[in-house]
Amino acid sequence: MQNKQQSEKIELKSQRTGNKGLVTGSVVATFIAITPYLFYLHESVPDTKVWDTFLFKYDSGFFESANVAMWILTGKLIPLLLLFVWFFTSRHWWYHVLLVPISMYAYQIFATLNDDLKYFDSNQLIYLIPIMAIIIPSIYLIRARIFNKVNNATKSLEELEEEFKISPKNFWEKVKGYF
Repeated sequence: MQNKQQSEKIELKSQRTGNKGLVTGSVVATFIAITPYLFYLHESVPDTKVWDTFLFKYDSGFFESANVAMWILTGKLIPLLLLFVWFFTSRHWWYHVLLVPISMYAYQIFATLNDDLKYFDSNQLIYLIPIMAIIIPSIYLIRARIFNKVNNATKSLEELEEEFKISPKNFWEKVKGYF
Protein backbone atom coordinates (compact mmCIF):
# COMPACT_ATOMS: atom_id res chain seq x y z
CA MET A 1 0.00 0.00 0.00
CA GLN A 2 2.77 2.39 0.93
CA ASN A 3 4.72 1.62 -2.26
CA LYS A 4 1.61 2.39 -4.30
CA GLN A 5 1.23 5.79 -2.60
CA GLN A 6 4.90 6.59 -3.19
CA SER A 7 4.55 5.54 -6.80
CA GLU A 8 1.50 7.80 -7.24
CA LYS A 9 3.36 10.73 -5.65
CA ILE A 10 6.32 10.23 -7.98
CA GLU A 11 4.02 10.00 -10.99
CA LEU A 12 2.14 13.16 -9.96
CA LYS A 13 5.42 15.02 -9.45
CA SER A 14 6.71 13.93 -12.87
CA GLN A 15 3.46 15.09 -14.49
CA ARG A 16 3.83 18.53 -12.86
CA THR A 17 7.46 18.72 -13.94
CA GLY A 18 6.48 17.69 -17.47
CA ASN A 19 3.70 20.31 -17.60
CA LYS A 20 6.09 22.97 -16.28
CA GLY A 21 8.64 22.03 -18.95
CA LEU A 22 5.94 22.18 -21.59
CA VAL A 23 4.89 25.67 -20.49
CA THR A 24 8.49 26.90 -20.33
CA GLY A 25 9.27 25.40 -23.72
CA SER A 26 6.16 26.98 -25.19
CA VAL A 27 7.14 30.41 -23.85
CA VAL A 28 10.67 30.08 -25.24
CA ALA A 29 9.39 28.86 -28.63
CA THR A 30 6.84 31.69 -28.80
CA PHE A 31 9.54 34.24 -27.98
CA ILE A 32 11.80 32.88 -30.72
CA ALA A 33 8.89 32.88 -33.18
CA ILE A 34 8.03 36.55 -32.52
CA THR A 35 11.60 37.90 -32.76
CA PRO A 36 11.11 39.09 -36.37
CA TYR A 37 8.18 41.18 -35.15
CA LEU A 38 10.26 42.49 -32.26
CA PHE A 39 12.98 43.50 -34.71
CA TYR A 40 10.53 45.58 -36.74
CA LEU A 41 9.30 47.49 -33.67
CA HIS A 42 11.74 50.23 -34.68
CA GLU A 43 9.38 51.13 -37.53
CA SER A 44 6.90 52.49 -34.98
CA VAL A 45 9.48 55.03 -33.79
CA PRO A 46 9.15 58.45 -35.49
CA ASP A 47 11.88 59.71 -37.79
CA THR A 48 12.63 62.75 -35.62
CA LYS A 49 15.63 63.78 -33.53
CA VAL A 50 13.62 63.78 -30.27
CA TRP A 51 11.15 61.01 -29.53
CA ASP A 52 8.72 62.10 -26.83
CA THR A 53 6.34 59.55 -25.28
CA PHE A 54 4.26 59.61 -22.12
CA LEU A 55 6.92 57.42 -20.44
CA PHE A 56 10.15 59.06 -21.51
CA LYS A 57 11.87 61.52 -23.82
CA TYR A 58 14.66 60.20 -26.06
CA ASP A 59 17.12 62.50 -27.82
CA SER A 60 18.85 60.57 -30.61
CA GLY A 61 21.99 62.71 -30.43
CA PHE A 62 24.64 61.37 -32.81
CA PHE A 63 22.14 59.39 -34.91
CA GLU A 64 19.96 62.48 -35.56
CA SER A 65 16.92 60.20 -35.92
CA ALA A 66 15.25 58.19 -33.18
CA ASN A 67 14.15 55.70 -35.82
CA VAL A 68 17.74 55.04 -36.94
CA ALA A 69 18.93 54.75 -33.33
CA MET A 70 16.22 52.19 -32.54
CA TRP A 71 16.97 50.30 -35.78
CA ILE A 72 20.61 49.96 -34.71
CA LEU A 73 19.60 49.06 -31.16
CA THR A 74 17.13 46.35 -32.22
CA GLY A 75 19.71 44.99 -34.67
CA LYS A 76 21.96 44.31 -31.70
CA LEU A 77 19.38 43.56 -29.00
CA ILE A 78 17.46 40.79 -30.81
CA PRO A 79 20.57 38.64 -31.52
CA LEU A 80 21.67 39.20 -27.91
CA LEU A 81 18.31 37.96 -26.61
CA LEU A 82 18.47 34.92 -28.91
CA LEU A 83 21.99 34.16 -27.68
CA PHE A 84 20.72 34.33 -24.08
CA VAL A 85 17.96 31.85 -24.94
CA TRP A 86 20.52 29.57 -26.56
CA PHE A 87 22.91 29.91 -23.60
CA PHE A 88 20.29 29.15 -20.94
CA THR A 89 18.69 26.27 -22.84
CA SER A 90 21.81 24.55 -24.18
CA ARG A 91 22.96 21.36 -22.52
CA HIS A 92 26.14 20.87 -24.54
CA TRP A 93 29.55 20.99 -22.90
CA TRP A 94 30.67 23.91 -25.09
CA TYR A 95 27.84 26.35 -24.27
CA HIS A 96 30.16 28.67 -22.31
CA VAL A 97 31.66 29.76 -25.63
CA LEU A 98 28.39 31.63 -26.21
CA LEU A 99 29.55 34.12 -23.57
CA VAL A 100 31.96 35.60 -26.13
CA PRO A 101 29.30 36.78 -28.63
CA ILE A 102 27.01 37.67 -25.72
CA SER A 103 29.65 39.99 -24.28
CA MET A 104 30.35 41.39 -27.76
CA TYR A 105 26.70 42.29 -28.33
CA ALA A 106 26.38 43.66 -24.78
CA TYR A 107 29.38 45.91 -25.40
CA GLN A 108 27.92 47.07 -28.73
CA ILE A 109 24.57 47.89 -27.09
CA PHE A 110 26.32 49.86 -24.37
CA ALA A 111 28.34 51.74 -26.98
CA THR A 112 25.21 52.39 -29.08
CA LEU A 113 23.46 53.93 -26.10
CA ASN A 114 26.48 56.15 -25.46
CA ASP A 115 25.79 58.86 -28.05
CA ASP A 116 29.19 60.54 -27.62
CA LEU A 117 31.09 57.70 -29.32
CA LYS A 118 31.56 58.23 -33.02
CA TYR A 119 32.80 54.78 -34.03
CA PHE A 120 31.24 52.40 -31.54
CA ASP A 121 32.12 49.10 -33.25
CA SER A 122 35.86 49.77 -33.16
CA ASN A 123 38.21 48.39 -30.49
CA GLN A 124 35.63 45.96 -29.11
CA LEU A 125 38.11 43.10 -29.39
CA ILE A 126 40.26 44.74 -26.72
CA TYR A 127 37.37 44.57 -24.27
CA LEU A 128 36.63 40.94 -25.19
CA ILE A 129 40.19 39.70 -24.56
CA PRO A 130 39.73 39.12 -20.79
CA ILE A 131 36.53 37.16 -21.40
CA MET A 132 38.08 35.15 -24.20
CA ALA A 133 41.21 34.53 -22.06
CA ILE A 134 39.06 32.68 -19.54
CA ILE A 135 36.53 30.94 -21.79
CA ILE A 136 38.71 29.63 -24.62
CA PRO A 137 41.23 27.76 -22.40
CA SER A 138 38.36 26.42 -20.28
CA ILE A 139 36.58 25.03 -23.32
CA TYR A 140 39.85 23.57 -24.62
CA LEU A 141 40.46 21.83 -21.28
CA ILE A 142 36.96 20.35 -21.28
CA ARG A 143 37.47 19.17 -24.87
CA ALA A 144 40.83 17.64 -23.91
CA ARG A 145 39.21 15.79 -20.99
CA ILE A 146 36.53 14.42 -23.30
CA PHE A 147 39.01 13.16 -25.87
CA ASN A 148 41.26 11.76 -23.14
CA LYS A 149 38.31 9.73 -21.84
CA VAL A 150 37.43 8.66 -25.38
CA ASN A 151 40.94 7.31 -25.93
CA ASN A 152 41.03 5.55 -22.55
CA ALA A 153 37.47 4.26 -22.38
CA THR A 154 35.08 2.13 -24.32
CA LYS A 155 32.32 4.75 -24.28
CA SER A 156 31.28 6.48 -27.46
CA LEU A 157 31.65 10.23 -27.97
CA GLU A 158 27.89 10.67 -27.60
CA GLU A 159 27.90 8.86 -24.25
CA LEU A 160 30.74 11.03 -22.99
CA GLU A 161 29.05 14.21 -24.19
CA GLU A 162 25.91 13.09 -22.35
CA GLU A 163 28.04 12.59 -19.24
CA PHE A 164 29.36 16.18 -19.47
CA LYS A 165 25.93 17.73 -19.99
CA ILE A 166 24.76 19.93 -17.19
CA SER A 167 21.11 19.34 -16.46
CA PRO A 168 19.76 21.61 -13.73
CA LYS A 169 16.16 21.15 -12.69
CA ASN A 170 14.92 24.54 -13.84
CA PHE A 171 15.93 27.87 -15.37
CA TRP A 172 16.65 29.64 -12.04
CA GLU A 173 18.95 26.87 -10.84
CA LYS A 174 20.95 27.26 -14.03
CA VAL A 175 21.15 31.05 -13.49
CA LYS A 176 22.19 30.54 -9.84
CA GLY A 177 24.98 28.24 -11.02
CA TYR A 178 26.73 31.21 -12.59
CA PHE A 179 26.67 33.44 -9.53
